[in-house]
Amino acid sequence: MLSSALRRTAAGARPARRSLAAEAAITIDFPGAYTAHLSEEPAATAQTSKSELLEYFKTMYTMRRMEITCDNEYKARTIRGFCHLYDGQEAIGAGVNAALSLEDSWITSYRCHCMALLRGGSVEGVLAELMGNKEGQTGGKGGSMHFYNKEHNFFGGQGIVGAQVPVGTGLAFANKYNTPLGEKMPVAIGCYGDGAANQGQIWESMNMAALWKLPMIFCIENNQYGMGTSTSRSSCNNDYYTMGNVIPGLKMDGMNVLSVREGVKFVKDYVSSGNGPMVVEMSTYRYHGHSMSDPGTTYRNRDEIAAMRQTSDPIEWVKNALLEHTDASADDLKKIEKEIRAEVAAACDRAKAGSPPDRIADMVGNIYLDGAGNDVPQPFIRMPDYAKSIRA
Repeated sequence: MLSSALRRTAAGARPARRSLAAEAAITIDFPGAYTAHLSEEPAATAQTSKSELLEYFKTMYTMRRMEITCDNEYKARTIRGFCHLYDGQEAIGAGVNAALSLEDSWITSYRCHCMALLRGGSVEGVLAELMGNKEGQTGGKGGSMHFYNKEHNFFGGQGIVGAQVPVGTGLAFANKYNTPLGEKMPVAIGCYGDGAANQGQIWESMNMAALWKLPMIFCIENNQYGMGTSTSRSSCNNDYYTMGNVIPGLKMDGMNVLSVREGVKFVKDYVSSGNGPMVVEMSTYRYHGHSMSDPGTTYRNRDEIAAMRQTSDPIEWVKNALLEHTDASADDLKKIEKEIRAEVAAACDRAKAGSPPDRIADMVGNIYLDGAGNDVPQPFIRMPDYAKSIRA
């Protein structure tokens, strides 16, 4: 939710513009952003600066434009197959990324385009992957649900609902195993939705993480509807941050990048210190349907979506913070938006100009390795007779 000060700003009650150095400290309060379970609440305030807010604005607006481009290209049939968009939830990805380091492991569900972008990807690489071209981030072989970047400790992109959580718990185990005793551990964060929150494998993962005191953050991105069923109809417990039972939990405003950043910093400090896991619930909202095949208006109405855009949009929150607390003007921000739209459009054109993977050579890439770990072709590959005849 927007703070009362930012709501007044959004309504037009702008303070006089003031001169402010890009790195000057700014304090922004967001009371009511946190609710805790078996834990203290972090302070509902953040230190930031004009340059930092501008960076969040650029990052989140790039995420938004990339997802809108995905929507347009899917309708034009340039992108096919599964496609789950993240617009409306940008503050979570940007805030989590700001709170973690590259040593921390990150795994998420199939709504993963923007996390892939944040963890070392590019707009062109994401779009080329969605278009099935070899210039894509995973060589055009993964598609919308399977982005990875091992160098940046990003492990996907998982197509099976909830399956990323036990894998994330394994990453947390590895982080603990590889950290010398007494030192703070890199953490692992596993993001999943409210629709996956009651999966049995998640409960089992929580149990093991608590028993072994793993540095694991169980992060529920509660966008209110799962695949199309409201949380009140799908879960006997709508307070997802309490689902860990004896595991501490924290609910936070997932539409405010600073509340996400500060909240995840607080959680990371707890779990990296050997205290065991923590359950986090990000209260958020997706603007599109569950996937491109879902219009998103059969189980909610357009007025609800419009109201959320008007009162709680995560990008508007950052814009209003810039306008209220810095000397940035509306024209300055419009210029940035125009530049980003042009950059995303150019990246889309380059992605379209790519080419598909080689159907035989790339089919067996990243499967067979030699003793030095190099990818090597194999003289014999078990496959249908048709493919064998082509090779012959």
